Amino acid sequence: MDKLIITVAVCGAEVTRQDTPYIPLTPEEIAQQTYDAYLAGASIVHLHVRDQEGKPTQDAEIFKKVVKMIRERCADIIVQVSTGGAVWMSAEERLQSLQADPDMATLTTGTVNFGNDVFMNSMPMVERFASAMMERSIMPEFECFDMGHIANAMQLVKKQLVKGHLHFDFVMGVPGGIAANARNLVAMVDNLPDEATWSVAGIGRNEFTMAAMAIAMGGHVRVGLEDNIYISKGVLAKSNAELVEKVVRIAKELGRQVATPQEARQILGLRGNER
Repeated sequence: MDKLIITVAVCGAEVTRQDTPYIPLTPEEIAQQTYDAYLAGASIVHLHVRDQEGKPTQDAEIFKKVVKMIRERCADIIVQVSTGGAVWMSAEERLQSLQADPDMATLTTGTVNFGNDVFMNSMPMVERFASAMMERSIMPEFECFDMGHIANAMQLVKKQLVKGHLHFDFVMGVPGGIAANARNLVAMVDNLPDEATWSVAGIGRNEFTMAAMAIAMGGHVRVGLEDNIYISKGVLAKSNAELVEKVVRIAKELGRQVATPQEARQILGLRGNER
């Protein structure tokens, strides 16, 4: 079993200060919470950014600034930018994050109901995103909100729009997407090609339950204030690092070692950080 890769999703596009006072919004706050999570055991940072009013943005210059600040603090962390942005953003807006020259980028491979909204990802759009990542030598992480999204990802591989090691993230528990439970996780994993790696992001109260399942099954884990703002029932997490620390404790109890960023790069087939 590979060592455990922990991804920290530091702020997302939906959580506000009304939800939790601990969500990082400014470039400095995002970079600092990333650094603290890195020290706690995170090897990958899943990155959204916010504008001066704290609203979600895909502005390339803000992404560049935040990525630079993160790499100055933790040079070997794997930087993974979001191309999901927010549900109302156009494809052109969402693709701006690639200009920050990340190691990885998320590639959502299908449309899904997202609460009361629709997260639109038509196949022509998905193919366009995959091509843009290939042109920049950025490794995609397939974001799968439902079972059919795995098949869509494999169509990209068949069309040679994605090459190299395949890594999937199962986002489970979003209202409108696949439910977060053991049966569904096993089914998702069973539909992957043999050499692929995978992680799971359990949304809300599902975060640590799904994390424990992934750790035991040999998968990897995403946690962070983007996905869940509580450290335990009714108790707000005071930082992203606190959520990472809990996953590290669960992994220790289950006998699974945590990967360093260098080890995570080897598992994922990523080059070193020469960017």
